[in-house]
Amino acid sequence: VLRALPLLPIGAECVPLLHDAIRTNDTRLVAAALGPYARHLEQATWRQAVLKCVFTGVPLAVVDGLPERADGELARMLAAFAAERHAAGRDMPADATDVLRRLTIPTTEA
Repeated sequence: VLRALPLLPIGAECVPLLHDAIRTNDTRLVAAALGPYARHLEQATWRQAVLKCVFTGVPLAVVDGLPERADGELARMLAAFAAERHAAGRDMPADATDVLRRLTIPTTEA
């Protein structure tokens, strides 16, 4: 159902379904909730869902629009999570490290 939402002419009226899916511990539902229909999520909710993906091991490749929506606040959240992981002697998932690096390393334009 979640994967079909962007194909339906419904606007944002099914966002509560995404909220329910994101609150679960079922990684399949969390991943499906962050497909194309997630464009209707408020930015703060979307960031929390991305962080939940990192925490639960959902590959960030499933997050539709990640390069466009990722922002400084998501970078701050990922950096704090990375610090917690480091303090616990655990690695950060590689895809999350890549996103954090892209958000925090200044690009140079030629």
